[in-house]
This record gives sequence, C-alpha cells and structure tokens, in this order.
Amino acid sequence: RLMPELPKFDDEDLKSYGDEEEELALSPPAALMSILATQELLLENILECIPVGEFAVIQPLSDEFCLVLGYLLTWKLTLAFFKAASSQLRVLYSQYLRRTKSLNKLLYHLFRLMPENPVFSGPTSEVPNKDTKTF
Repeated sequence: RLMPELPKFDDEDLKSYGDEEEELALSPPAALMSILATQELLLENILECIPVGEFAVIQPLSDEFCLVLGYLLTWKLTLAFFKAASSQLRVLYSQYLRRTKSLNKLLYHLFRLMPENPVFSGPTSEVPNKDTKTF
C-alpha cells in the first residue's frame, strides 16, 4: 500500500532537475534498490552455471526458493512504484535501471527460472477440455 505513495515525494523534487547536457537518472527508493542489488548477486550465484534458455529447478521451500521469491516480490514492489509515478519520473527511474542493468538482469534471471513447460499444475475446477492455465 505504501509504494504508490512514494513517487509523490520525487514529484516535488522534479522541478529542481534542469536541462543539463548529461542524461538524468533518478533512483527508485534507495532501500529497495539496495535490497535488489543484494538479491541480484545472490541469484546470480545460484543461477551462474545455467545458461539462458535452460531452466533451473528450484525446490519449493528451500533456501534458493526463498531467495528467488524475495527477488520476484522486490520486483513486484518496484513495478508498483513505477505504476504510481508520473511519466516524467518513469523516464528518470528507467534511466537509473538502464545504468545499473537491473532490468537486463531481471530478464536473464526470468529466462533461467521459467520452466520448460509453463503449465499451471494446481487443481482447477474447470472442464478438462478448456484451455490449460499457464504461468
């Protein structure tokens, strides 16, 4: 509930950013980015031997599972923050993510975490002939 409220504080400071020669960037909340950077390193250590295109098998409720879940939930918070920001702020935030290569890392991690067959295996109350749910 808090994430959509945070961009308002940066909106007030947006007026202080002038037209300068270099491309401007603004960090999303520092605490969130600090956690994300730490999680990126941990996830890279877990997934380092798995090339993009192959998938990692993460056992539920293992330490690795908790790290991956925390990483994905951190990105969920980051995206909620982006959604609430104005378009001008989104540009500045995206420049920051581009410089830190966080979005590139997210995609690399997702493509190594995505199962080969992304079919949802949970119980469904639908008729078996209906379309299969996917992740």
